[in-house]
Amino acid sequence: MNSENKLSFTRRNFLKFTIGASITMPMLCSAKIEKAEEKIELNGPATKYIPRINAAFVRRKEDYGILWPGAIYDGKRAMDKYKDEIFKAEKDIGVKINLRSQPIYSLEEAEEWINESKNNGVDGLLLVLLDRQKHSWQSASKTASSGIPTVVFSPIGTSFTTNTAPVAEQNGVYIVSSDDFSDAKFGLKMLKAGAKLRKMRFVVIKGNQRIDKELPHFGTNLHQIPAREFIEIYNGLVVTPEIEKMATDYIRSARKIISTTRPDVINGLKSYLVARQIISKEEGDGITMDCLGALGPTKISLPCIAWSKMNDVGIPAACEADIGAAITLTLVHYLFDRPGFQQDPVPETTKGCLIGAHCSCPTRLEGYNNKPEPFNLMHHHGNRDAVPRPFWRTGKRVTIADVLTENIGAEKTPSKKPQMYISTGTVVDNISVPPSGGCVVSVMVKLDTEPDLLKYPGFHQIFFYGDFKKQLVGFCRLFNIEPLVV
Repeated sequence: MNSENKLSFTRRNFLKFTIGASITMPMLCSAKIEKAEEKIELNGPATKYIPRINAAFVRRKEDYGILWPGAIYDGKRAMDKYKDEIFKAEKDIGVKINLRSQPIYSLEEAEEWINESKNNGVDGLLLVLLDRQKHSWQSASKTASSGIPTVVFSPIGTSFTTNTAPVAEQNGVYIVSSDDFSDAKFGLKMLKAGAKLRKMRFVVIKGNQRIDKELPHFGTNLHQIPAREFIEIYNGLVVTPEIEKMATDYIRSARKIISTTRPDVINGLKSYLVARQIISKEEGDGITMDCLGALGPTKISLPCIAWSKMNDVGIPAACEADIGAAITLTLVHYLFDRPGFQQDPVPETTKGCLIGAHCSCPTRLEGYNNKPEPFNLMHHHGNRDAVPRPFWRTGKRVTIADVLTENIGAEKTPSKKPQMYISTGTVVDNISVPPSGGCVVSVMVKLDTEPDLLKYPGFHQIFFYGDFKKQLVGFCRLFNIEPLVV
């Protein structure tokens, strides 16, 4: 059962909101002064970039005859079918696919195609096998070892496990063995996500300097700007009709209002407008901030509600300048079209569950175009600043992911490459804070495995709706990340 605070939006609270509103602008402002919320128009390099993928069919030139998949197989019909699937995926996913006009008929042709792809700097390769014989799986192996992330689609009849096993052991390849093209389509989405990460500019609000550096392995540009720039913009920002309307929308949508006031909501949403201005000016694709270090000592609202809203509208926004969390949120965004919840892990040893606790949870957990989950508006654990507290649906499957970036190439990391912790489980409760302590969004998950919860690895892992362990493990193999299933 969901446990929740008994304090609701009473008459006294209503008066508090209306009185607080009169300090700034009337709560029930007229339609003439209400301004529709401006959509954030991202202009970062990843947003503008369209990933490029080279695709080719593979088969032998002569008739199938008695050789597998046999004369019974209609290779031309299969090619026409998968051509349609490829071009539909191109449109749906938002990539540019260059399909070779003729199938690859020999290993030499495969090598030429791979070299051309390298010279053209494409973001990924798609190989569709219509044959099991001759050069077919040699071509697949050559493509997988090209250094370009490769998706291999093998319809039923074009492979045995003796064909797939050796190639599956190679890095940089995602193999789909099925007549159903949907998994291969998701492989194309993985190629898009990897390409977007390489082009992405993440604005990092931290410290006192402007610094640009590239995140090893992923290629992401970390564009650091001084925290004082956020503070200066915030202090100079006036309360506009747009902010008033956003605050009214939050208040009207909330199931309950607990302790917090309308000015608290407005002050938090000012941070959203500041972040919107910064991400536009700096041409960013995502944003993170050393929020506690920069704003904790000030009276400026921490950007909890701002980051919640950023993630709700499809902009990865990570707390506490955590780069691993930023990368993980971005992957969830590009792969699964939904926001994630960056949280602090808490063990619940009596019930054998993991609690994810933080104060900047998005509300559109099912996806950007779906209805938000019910939420309360309340103060966060510091008893200041308004935040939404969404209620996660009990019984809902969730995935937990955490990309570790700090040790890439370090001696203490044996693989010298990124790692990703991956777990799956089921939502069993939403812990009420108070009476419990900690962050006000505290969702309890029963994991599928039974790890030692007191030593559950990582921090700021991302919780998100859906069971996506298989897809994340596939992404890791495709992009040479070590998957650590917990």
